[in-house]
Amino acid sequence: MTEVSTPSQTVGPFLSIGLPWPDGPDVVPPGTPGAVTISGRVFDGAGVPVPDAMVETWQADADGRFDHPDDLRGPVIGWRGFGRCPTEPDGGYHINTVLPGALPGQAPHLDVSVFARGLLHRVVTRIYFPEHADAHASDPVLASVPEQRRHTLVAVASDGGYLFDIRLQGAEETVFFDV
Repeated sequence: MTEVSTPSQTVGPFLSIGLPWPDGPDVVPPGTPGAVTISGRVFDGAGVPVPDAMVETWQADADGRFDHPDDLRGPVIGWRGFGRCPTEPDGGYHINTVLPGALPGQAPHLDVSVFARGLLHRVVTRIYFPEHADAHASDPVLASVPEQRRHTLVAVASDGGYLFDIRLQGAEETVFFDV
């Protein structure tokens, strides 16, 4: 008998079974002072909404700190900074959080992973915020992106929150990072 490798599989329709997160899209509890909602839609290369993707975020707290032993300024006990939201039939997602503070040498941002059908691996991007435009120029990650593509990483302020659409391919494709 000859052993044959199992073919690679893309992320399938079972995200809701395999990737539950008890707090879902709530990085902070309801009623948290300064809480904002980041919402948007995930689109495929043809501009069609992706109804079965998963958007995951990880971020620093409002002071730019983490509850992690690698944070040299000391961990912020109890801050998890993590949210996970499956997309709706219209490709929509939302994350309830607070604006992150700046990290040493970086502009305030959220790290974002997207899992979706047709992807063998997650794609990784960042969300920056328009009110921190002065810090964008000194952010080494954002500065590494060609200037004409940087706008795909900046959320748009809207009704006390932010809009951030994620385009997996095609015109206006979101910039993704090789991590």
